[in-house]
Amino acid sequence: MNPEHLTLLRRILTVPRLLTVAVPVAEEIVVGVVPFLSDVDLLAVVVHTSRLAKHSKGLRAGARFSAAVHEPDRAEMDPLALPRLLFDGTVEAVAPAEQRRLESAWVERFPSAVMTISLGDFDFHRLRFAKGRLISGFAQAFSIGPRQLGEAAALRVG
Repeated sequence: MNPEHLTLLRRILTVPRLLTVAVPVAEEIVVGVVPFLSDVDLLAVVVHTSRLAKHSKGLRAGARFSAAVHEPDRAEMDPLALPRLLFDGTVEAVAPAEQRRLESAWVERFPSAVMTISLGDFDFHRLRFAKGRLISGFAQAFSIGPRQLGEAAALRVG
């Protein structure tokens, strides 16, 4: 991957605020669209979901997930060329010691979430990446793993 692709990878993990996640729940695959916050090292994202949501039942430690993040669709753009990141991984529990830091970072990124932080039915979950594909345009796809994510995280932000 060249620096332009690494910059795109970083942008997709730090600028959009919603991701689509698919998780197994009982005998079904359940999809949710949830806000997310990337870890500084870009090796995972954190989501904050209500236990009342169907997809939250699949967000338990050790569970597998698939997710997608993409840049906003625009009328002047070919949808097949829309930059996007598709990835698979494992759900991890968030340590109680990390809760306060995450609450602060979460409210900074999502100011209206100050309300949901205080609700008892919302939990943080870390979605740890295992592998993925960055689609940077039509017929431009790259395999993504920890090495590429680390390189994207190390880029200087101007």
